[in-house]
Amino acid sequence: MSRNEPSLAMIEQTAGKRAARAAARRRAKGAHRGFGPDRRPGPVGYLFLIAAVLISAYPLYFAFLLATSNAAEIAKHPIPSLIPKSELVDNITRVINSGIDLWGAFFNSLIVSGVVSLSVVFFSTLAGYAFSKLRFRGRDGLLTFVIATMAVPAQLGVVPLFIVMAKLGWTGELIAVIVPAMVSAFGVFWMTQYIRDALPYELIEAARVDGASMFRTFWSVALPAARPAASMLALFTFVGSWTNFFWPFIVLGAKNPTLPVALQLLQASYFKDYSLIMAGVVVATVPLLILFVFAGRQLVSGIMQGAVKG
Repeated sequence: MSRNEPSLAMIEQTAGKRAARAAARRRAKGAHRGFGPDRRPGPVGYLFLIAAVLISAYPLYFAFLLATSNAAEIAKHPIPSLIPKSELVDNITRVINSGIDLWGAFFNSLIVSGVVSLSVVFFSTLAGYAFSKLRFRGRDGLLTFVIATMAVPAQLGVVPLFIVMAKLGWTGELIAVIVPAMVSAFGVFWMTQYIRDALPYELIEAARVDGASMFRTFWSVALPAARPAASMLALFTFVGSWTNFFWPFIVLGAKNPTLPVALQLLQASYFKDYSLIMAGVVVATVPLLILFVFAGRQLVSGIMQGAVKG
């Protein structure tokens, strides 16, 4: 039943039992035909969903299959069978003992991803609150400019950004990866759209009448209201920072790498042991899978509440 439709009990009180029974039949008939929020997919829909899940999961499973094999087997059969082999533990042990600082790279990625996620959520929500609920000159033009920056490839700014980091003496330091990513244009756009619909002006006015300052209103009223969208933004930002390779590879190098940069060091100059590389990929992917297991419900809630209002 839609939120805008009266309940059957209300229909019965206002129009009688006959009208309530007729409304119930209409809603059941609409649900049977596949309309309304109570719609459930049929067998064909489930087949498409299962196919989409299998297609999406196969690349990860393919990497897992290579991680359970060895170099000689991969050279003989580049496309492995669907049954995993028994070399996974040995390959992971080889990755740990390969000479790269795997645990240091892991903690570097954890620090960068955590700090960047918190920063993006805070600043994007703050900017989204200002763009959606505050009135100031040039608001629409500034928001349009922020959104337009999403069309500029990140590679175009690498050279001047590296020069700035070199002038500041930040090359080789994690701060050179954290500071440029502390806010994102997509995060500002996403939080602006969400707060615009999810936060009524009446709540802001009530907080201001009670004596709350502008920042206090944002912290106590806007931020809790934007929590579902902020959770989704934090999750995607964490994943993007965790898997980011291009800029950390340029500014950090091999001395203080994040996890994707460290995994690149597993490749030899003339020979690539794909079982070793894929074992490293599996090790780097496991934390993300654990994160999605624990945050999956919040992710779905944020997407649904961001897409459906009313």
